Amino acid sequence: MTSGHYYRPRSRRGPRRLISDHIRGVTVEFYVSSDVFSPDEVDTGTRLLIEHAEVPDKGVVLDLGCGYGAIGITLAKAYPGLRVVMVDINPRAVELAKLNARHNGVDDRVTVLHGNLYEPVEGMEFNVIISNPPLAAGMATIEEIIRGAPRHLAQGGTLQLVMRKGANRALELMMDVFGDARVALRKKGYTILYAKKQSREPRGENQ
Repeated sequence: MTSGHYYRPRSRRGPRRLISDHIRGVTVEFYVSSDVFSPDEVDTGTRLLIEHAEVPDKGVVLDLGCGYGAIGITLAKAYPGLRVVMVDINPRAVELAKLNARHNGVDDRVTVLHGNLYEPVEGMEFNVIISNPPLAAGMATIEEIIRGAPRHLAQGGTLQLVMRKGANRALELMMDVFGDARVALRKKGYTILYAKKQSREPRGENQ
């Protein structure tokens, strides 16, 4: 997600292949590559987040650090009223996510952007911001995601994260920024965190 924290371009591109899965009531197929996270299958944390995400029937979702697009594409396929924006710092991930949106027939409602965190979506507002930050991103990047979320969320919009490590610290940050946050699920070593933008002004990244 942020090039200074974890992303390192690889000199060689991995071979591309197709995997399939059934998640959230829909069948999805993804072109994957060894140079993008979790090329063998949709990883456990991502799957849990997809299965337990709280999304509206209609609205706009931001999938931050989308990889090859498992979260955003599955939600778009499961909820035909949703529009999805997906962002990743890895150009190869962006390439695969665009391909996968077309392959799954949701490219009319899915936009894939290349860039660091919120930079490609300045001025845009979302009903849901959802992310499975890679472990290598580090807590500094997680803090950027949390503190930057309020100014990109519509009123009543939610930030939803899945964490394998650092969940307690992330929960503290979400409490600080949003005034309230909760653990939506703990399962298989993963924690799903949820915070909602309330009517009061949240303490975002510039406060």
